[in-house]
Amino acid sequence: MEVSKTKTSFYRRLYVAWLIDSGTASNVPALMTATGMPRRTAQDTLEALTELDIDCVFVQQEGERNNAGHYVIRDWGPIDPRWIAAHLQQFKTVLGYP
Repeated sequence: MEVSKTKTSFYRRLYVAWLIDSGTASNVPALMTATGMPRRTAQDTLEALTELDIDCVFVQQEGERNNAGHYVIRDWGPIDPRWIAAHLQQFKTVLGYP
């Protein structure tokens, strides 16, 4: 079954936001490990969360330099994270994630 780029992009964004909010993967290397996506795709996906009105911010670790820290979802906007949790397997299947 062919899945549109629009749908895969939407699923990828929701899944990344869920990974961050659940504490499963809250930085780029952890997102890469959890999904198998390349660094640039992970970075682009994080930047694109604002297009869904998901407020995701980077929290710098105190006393650290060079982007040491983690991402936090401050507001889900119109998205219901419970819906995402209920559809995680579908997202992973469509996206080919482990």
